[in-house]
Amino acid sequence: MPVKAVKPYSFPAKDTVDKFPAPLLYIGWDEHLMFCAPHCIPVPPTLPFKALISDILPGIYGYHPDFSQIDWSRVTWLKSGKPFHPDMEKSVAENGLKHKDVIRFCTPGLRGIKGSCS
Repeated sequence: MPVKAVKPYSFPAKDTVDKFPAPLLYIGWDEHLMFCAPHCIPVPPTLPFKALISDILPGIYGYHPDFSQIDWSRVTWLKSGKPFHPDMEKSVAENGLKHKDVIRFCTPGLRGIKGSCS
């Protein structure tokens, strides 16, 4: 639900990109509610998208029994709720991802532990 301020803020934002070691990226895995919300992690803008999958996601989601069964060629992606087609060879920034963006991935055929979405 959107929130609208009743009057302008009179203080600077405390979560701007310059206050973090790398821009923050929120990453969620659809139909896997063992992870109740997207993970928020610092991701260097120069990181190749394929490295996000091979080097970062296993440390976040790897202990889920479905993770090892993911066919990454069939995964669909969303960025801020809209279809997103990342170029695996390009960097996070070259794929248009910036500070505090939200991406989600859906793994066809995998719906959590025993199909429970957990």
